[in-house]
Amino acid sequence: MLLTDKAIEQIRELIRTGALPPGSKLPPEPVLAAQLGLSRNLAREAVKALAVARVLEVRRGDGTYVTSLQPSVLLEGLGGAVELLQSDAAALRDLVEVRRLLEPAATALAATRISDGQLAEVKEHLDAMREARDDVERLNAHDAAFHRAVVSATGNETLLTLLEGISGRTLRARVWRGLTDAHAAARTLAEHEAIFNALSARDAALGQAAALLHVSSTEQWLREHLGTGESPPGEAAAD
Repeated sequence: MLLTDKAIEQIRELIRTGALPPGSKLPPEPVLAAQLGLSRNLAREAVKALAVARVLEVRRGDGTYVTSLQPSVLLEGLGGAVELLQSDAAALRDLVEVRRLLEPAATALAATRISDGQLAEVKEHLDAMREARDDVERLNAHDAAFHRAVVSATGNETLLTLLEGISGRTLRARVWRGLTDAHAAARTLAEHEAIFNALSARDAALGQAAALLHVSSTEQWLREHLGTGESPPGEAAAD
């Protein structure tokens, strides 16, 4: 295992130094192994591991390429990891806590950077949420899209990918919450309207406060609900 780790690090170093830039094709396996002073088996295992990590992409019949190395690609596995944590109450609390640390700051940043076009997109989803207040599934779909549009306005792809991974896959739980809490739609709309108003005013402090209230409300609901032991298996935090 140690030898494989070293082989992985050697290939990573080629990528870091620009010898293998994003989108470039790796040499054939025998050539790569010889260049790195590795056995073909070690080179193959290192390539497999880096492909799983989305650093490399193996194209059958064509060869192996360095991916774009964009955050959305490299952090792609985060959402899957979160899915695996959904049955762990303590892990869910931790995830919502991370969201509480990141999303208000992201909203404040978005307020200083959002364009008129991006603001219009946020409003489209807010309007759709109002129209869908009696259709829980549509309401929650536009809820998720609303948050994505807000964080997208920061222009920070890493931040967007992190928050998507943490909260982008909680749709089922948000639906479940809406079905069991008759007042969820009204509260959710009010919280989102406050966020939109802050963005419209380009007020970073107000945006941060509105987002903090929204995520804290979610966190409080989750802590109380997990305490009852009634959360359905496999469901994550509500939004």
